[in-house]
Amino acid sequence: MNKSKKEVLARISPSLEEKKKLNDIAEAMLSKIKIKNALPTLGGSVAKNTWLKGNHDIDIYVKFDPKYYEGKDISKILKQSLKNIKKKDKVHGSRDYFQIMQETYTIELVPILDIKKVSQAINITDVSPFHVKWVKKHKSLCDEMRLTKAFCKANKIYGAESYIKGFSGYVLEILTVYYESFNKLIKAVSKWDSNLIIDIEKHYKEKNIIKELNQSKTKSPLILIDPVQKERNASAGLSKEKFKLFKELAKAYLKNPSPIFFIKKEITINNIKELANGKQLILIEATPLKGKKDVVGAKLLKCFEHFSKHLKLNNFILIDQGWDWTETALFYFILDKKKLPQKKKHYGPPKNSTSLNDFKNKWKNYNLKFEKNISYIIMDRNYRDAKSFMKDFIKKDYIKERVKSIKLI
Repeated sequence: MNKSKKEVLARISPSLEEKKKLNDIAEAMLSKIKIKNALPTLGGSVAKNTWLKGNHDIDIYVKFDPKYYEGKDISKILKQSLKNIKKKDKVHGSRDYFQIMQETYTIELVPILDIKKVSQAINITDVSPFHVKWVKKHKSLCDEMRLTKAFCKANKIYGAESYIKGFSGYVLEILTVYYESFNKLIKAVSKWDSNLIIDIEKHYKEKNIIKELNQSKTKSPLILIDPVQKERNASAGLSKEKFKLFKELAKAYLKNPSPIFFIKKEITINNIKELANGKQLILIEATPLKGKKDVVGAKLLKCFEHFSKHLKLNNFILIDQGWDWTETALFYFILDKKKLPQKKKHYGPPKNSTSLNDFKNKWKNYNLKFEKNISYIIMDRNYRDAKSFMKDFIKKDYIKERVKSIKLI
């Protein structure tokens, strides 16, 4: 192992002390769950030993014996068993689960059926222990998986949530196993083509995959057959943008394999001001609504996309943009500093269109003109400056419905 890789692993791997503290907290919680014919077990990246330093998410699967619990509301039964734990949040999902915050640790208690075969699953979460079991078969690659996760996390392509549309931890674990190391994966990613198909357990003959999978599962740029559930594309939520970004990052890393690729670049006001370098900068701070992280994040993403779309529709020239979210969300837009002209062209239908008369009547006080057979009028702009536009735009109902509070800073 080269020196640089050792340094990165030392930075991203939990220390023995951190592991002990997390295991103590997990064991204490496991001991509190006492339900007849149900067994609480550790799951997720902690059970797989692929978790990253500082990532204090503990997944506990409460496995209910189907012989006694099939057809019953196991979420409700789990809730009753947690009645002595006052500070807990119910998280609504395909099957409700519970979240408990303890110091810097987030503990998720997920009720599942203790099935013996994947085909017996009633809910997608019932399959989770099979994911853990499969990854644990490749424990010699734990550090390689950590490198892959840290690389993707630092570059904001980690996470399958709808507001990220990136690579889930499980997907990155599968890819690392498939390519046998982080470096081999990065080399392969740099040459990836869209519509790539990876079937690590060879469930299908390659030509039959597209035919046999549900069409809705084959729209992502990467089709990654779940090694434990052949009907599932594990990367179905991956966007083309994140696929392309991973490829670009891989190429950049191969040119200069620096540890800096594993360090998250925090979006701070000072960093953004430096990035703007004298250009017009709009900074917006929003307090998110309470709720499930994926849902809250999706609402923030909608706000960001709405801002971006309407800045462009109003002819403001966007140079750079982005957003980040911890306790509060920070949106930024870097624009051309020049004010827009007082007058603008407002376009209508083509000269030979049947709706031309409607356009004429609507704007009868304006002089109708044509440009390449397209009608238009010259009218005053409502906003010449992007900041003035945004000051009013953040008050729109579309935005107010998706955040608790919002302001320009």
